[in-house]
Amino acid sequence: MPSAFSIFMLKMNNKKAHKGEGHRQRLRDKFMESGLSGFHDYEVIELLLTLATPRKDCKEAAKAVLEKFETLQQVLEASVNDLCAVNGIGPKNAFGLKLIQSVADRYLEKKVIMKDPLNNSKALFDYLNFSMGSKDRECFKVLFLDAKNRVIAIETLFTGTLTASSVYPREVIRAALDRSAAALIFAHNHPSGDSEPSPADYSITRQLLFACQTVGITVHEHIVIGNNQYFSFADQGQIAQMNREYKKNT
Repeated sequence: MPSAFSIFMLKMNNKKAHKGEGHRQRLRDKFMESGLSGFHDYEVIELLLTLATPRKDCKEAAKAVLEKFETLQQVLEASVNDLCAVNGIGPKNAFGLKLIQSVADRYLEKKVIMKDPLNNSKALFDYLNFSMGSKDRECFKVLFLDAKNRVIAIETLFTGTLTASSVYPREVIRAALDRSAAALIFAHNHPSGDSEPSPADYSITRQLLFACQTVGITVHEHIVIGNNQYFSFADQGQIAQMNREYKKNT
């Protein structure tokens, strides 16, 4: 017959295990075996939440935060205050999600820095899509390249609704000269999710390319990021056409 102490310890051990412990372990085992292949987005979020929530089932909180922000990317992009407004998400959870987002952003950026993005378009799109794709405001990034077309720096120069009057060529030129850049790649996002460039996008690209040409800086590309899709000015022949226009007018 078990002693009173044995019964007490058995009860304590039973209390330590919460109802989601088996499910959590299965998720972890599945991830260790095959990564995130086959995971739903809410399961990815659930795994992240478990890192800061050792004693509580996280499935409902994961589903709730995904329902509120709609996509995994938007969950990671959400502010700490907005995350904490979701039932089951506390400051520690929000910290963990924001940390993961920042680490992923830096990881993808490092895969681009000192590489030739013209020959590694997938890594470039992965970085731009992650860092810009789900933002609710337009952001204008510039990738600064050296003479060997290696990325030496990436900077967001402008934010907000992009028009011909809100992107200043002189600031782009100044930033390029400060970094001794030989060439540039421009990128901006469309919060609507539609990557089709607007008339203002064409106008901005032309102004920037002409301004860069006057100081001997090459513009290789302008990429418009939508919802997991993009428009390439170079691929569509627009950069070549604008270069011809510049040469014709000078």
